[in-house]
Amino acid sequence: MTDTAARHAAPTEQTTPPAPSPGSPPAGKTRTARPPWRRSTRSVVRHVGLVLFAILMLYPLLWMVSSSLKPDALIFRETGLIPNAIDWDNYTGGWDALASPFGRYMINSAIVVAGSLVGNLLTCSMAAYAFARLEFRGRKWWFAIMLLTIMLPIHVIIVPQYVMFSQLDLINTFWPLILPKLLATDAFFIFLMVQFFRGIPRELDDAARIDGCGHGRIYAQIMMPLAVPALATTAIFTFIWTWNDFFSQLIFLTRPEMYTVPIALSAFLDSTGESSWGSMFAMSVVSLVPIFLVFLFGQKYLVKGIATTGIK
Repeated sequence: MTDTAARHAAPTEQTTPPAPSPGSPPAGKTRTARPPWRRSTRSVVRHVGLVLFAILMLYPLLWMVSSSLKPDALIFRETGLIPNAIDWDNYTGGWDALASPFGRYMINSAIVVAGSLVGNLLTCSMAAYAFARLEFRGRKWWFAIMLLTIMLPIHVIIVPQYVMFSQLDLINTFWPLILPKLLATDAFFIFLMVQFFRGIPRELDDAARIDGCGHGRIYAQIMMPLAVPALATTAIFTFIWTWNDFFSQLIFLTRPEMYTVPIALSAFLDSTGESSWGSMFAMSVVSLVPIFLVFLFGQKYLVKGIATTGIK
């Protein structure tokens, strides 16, 4: 074999340039590293902005706490957050300032919240299981109608509800506030749990059905233990919304001994100018303690529940 033939027979090696990785600078250009002082400056500016925004959001709450420790005459005269002298009389006097001790109103709110919690957790989870797992005629249409009820404002349904409960002689009882929760009327929580149940594999249902479980046992023994984050989210939102509800409780509860916390706080205001601002601020701080504790201990379940149900 001649040298020319050997050169033709030898494989030719071609070197191809490596493909640029994503985010790499184009050929011929080199990325210049950012100086460390720029990253530090941006981080400091971002954190200072977040701190200022947090202070802006917390200022009304801090002002209320500060005002609850001032005499009535100094609340609107001294607008600073730090009182010159701490006065606890607003707490001791405000507790017994109304027709009943303020603890009575907190117990009334606790009764309404407890009934609403039981109703929403039980009935909304059952309705959500039906929409997520059962096959029945018109399921999509009923689900769409249920979602449409979210857009109904409370002012639309409060008058028919008042007429109905008045005919049943249930005004000035807690039933008008608890009974709708026992009928799965909170479409938001049904939708939240439906999203969670749809994320649970159907193979678990099939395995349970092979073992002889019906829908009742699948709901109670398979779905409910897995749905703890969604149930905790429902419980936290129900607690906060019911505890702070003012409008519907004002409509159905007119006797002073049946007042709940929001209505009792409004009783400190007087249209003639004799409002007891210090007592109202003090009792407002007291009424925030249950909400703070619920959010403090349920925060991790709330975040997990929102993340797993697609409600973002």
